[in-house]
Amino acid sequence: MSEHRAEVRDGMRIDWDVPIQMDDGLELRADVFRPLTDEPCPVILSYGPYAKGLSFQQGYPSAWRIMTGQHPDVAAGSSNKYQNWEVVDPEKWVPDGYACVRVDSRGCGNSPGYVDHFSARETRDYAQCIEWAGTQAWSNGKVGLNGISYYGINQWQVASTQPPHLAAMCIWEGSADWYRDMTHHGGILSTFWANWYDMQVKTVQYGLGERGPKNPVTGVPACGDVTLGEAELAANRSDFGAEIREHPLEDDYHRERSARWDKIDVPFLSAANWGGQGLHPRGNFEGFVRAASSQKWLEVHGLEHWTEFYTDYGVGLQKRFFAHFLKGEDNGWDRQPSVKLKVRHIDGFVERDETAWPIPRTEWTRLYLDPAAMALTNSPPTVASEVSFEALGDGLTFLSAPLEVATEITGPSALKLRVASSTSDADIFAVLRVFDPAGEEVVFQGAIDPHTPIAQGWLRASQRKLDADLSLPWRPYHCHDERQPLELGEAVELDVEIWPTSIVVPAGYRVGLSVRGKDYEYAKAAGERMSNFKNELRGCGPFLHDDALDRPAAVFGGTTTLHFTAESQSYLLLPIIPSV
Repeated sequence: MSEHRAEVRDGMRIDWDVPIQMDDGLELRADVFRPLTDEPCPVILSYGPYAKGLSFQQGYPSAWRIMTGQHPDVAAGSSNKYQNWEVVDPEKWVPDGYACVRVDSRGCGNSPGYVDHFSARETRDYAQCIEWAGTQAWSNGKVGLNGISYYGINQWQVASTQPPHLAAMCIWEGSADWYRDMTHHGGILSTFWANWYDMQVKTVQYGLGERGPKNPVTGVPACGDVTLGEAELAANRSDFGAEIREHPLEDDYHRERSARWDKIDVPFLSAANWGGQGLHPRGNFEGFVRAASSQKWLEVHGLEHWTEFYTDYGVGLQKRFFAHFLKGEDNGWDRQPSVKLKVRHIDGFVERDETAWPIPRTEWTRLYLDPAAMALTNSPPTVASEVSFEALGDGLTFLSAPLEVATEITGPSALKLRVASSTSDADIFAVLRVFDPAGEEVVFQGAIDPHTPIAQGWLRASQRKLDADLSLPWRPYHCHDERQPLELGEAVELDVEIWPTSIVVPAGYRVGLSVRGKDYEYAKAAGERMSNFKNELRGCGPFLHDDALDRPAAVFGGTTTLHFTAESQSYLLLPIIPSV
């Protein structure tokens, strides 16, 4: 195992590969960046699998190139030698009096052990790292958690255990419900995690040794100083994709890896991305609404998944939050409005503060599906009818009339349908879209994909059962604890959750709703790729639902029929925000 080394470099005290002993005797490894002063300081800590010795530029070159090319403030004011994927740059935090601690999670980077993502063991490790950091001589006893994605997801988990030295956390694009947010959208298996495991975890597993990457600053192997064979590496990690597939309904496996909202009482800033459909934003919104903390804030932005965390805007927001809770600064954060939105327009974003989420003045508006005109209308059809589509085809698209005035849609949406199938089940993919006056779809730079529609929702018809206590008109909440197969030709009522979004639709444009039986694809996608994903970016990024075992063609390749009656109306519920 790499040895602990200490040095002064670039205006920081740096301790490389500090051992942190866990309760089972295993030692995790951390890098600690501290100010030169001996004054105790607050801690910004992260714990995760991406190898603290792998530079952002080396591990994620396409993301780094795009981000720094379009946002030069990201690279400004730093040598960028210590930049890591999805965690803070110590050169921008240590000068402000923070200690930055990066821990390689069990089995990854320079930490030995068995890789078991988001498990109770990982959460226990994380809590012990927080307590270690809070009791060091150089620490003021206040630990803040900060980071994107994995480094945000596990904050929800560890906060549920209430570590005594945890003082505040910033969950930047971090999902929270292992079933609904991450592995099964509406009950449909997401293949993201199996592919992610291949591309971003196996490539930095402890034991790669000389076959793995090296820390560009120290020259030390980033994945341990032992080199194991493939069989040994495989024995030291879970079969992640298969493990997820073995749990198709919500059970203890998922609950162990999910937030416990009633236990989260620490101050937090939850930062979501409108374009993150398929992974993170649902958890950021649910956390803000449902967590027990009395001191909580929601921020929502756009652009790529990683960008705003590193821009001057994002870093400034994080520093104000942490200065208040970790340093005790009276900087006005306690008077900060609880919701800060970057409202999305066709050509950019406009910042606006709100008092709550969903926005209290929301006008919840029904647009009814009219199958005769394939339209979204203000009044329901009065004649019973039905319309069918091949589940593996392009589905059906319903369009509103051209909008008479610019219209803001900001918040969660929901879709009510009556559905029958030629088989025992059907998957519904609901896609909220915008079309310009010429009929061309307007897509946006999403968290990953450059051709992202404005919102998406998913539901497996056999998992339509609702939780009556948690369901809201604008956010149906499904139990996912049993299957209720369809009877041939019999229509059932479905309530489809559509994840929150924001868009100001200009006058003359149309709102569209596509109802499909497979993932959305943008017709003009040009085949872009990112270095850390396997698939082309064709509208949904890497968040696809194409597992043949989960979606056998004999069941999910049938004919889906939408039924319309005067007694059972099908409609899209939209959050319309009145102009002020």
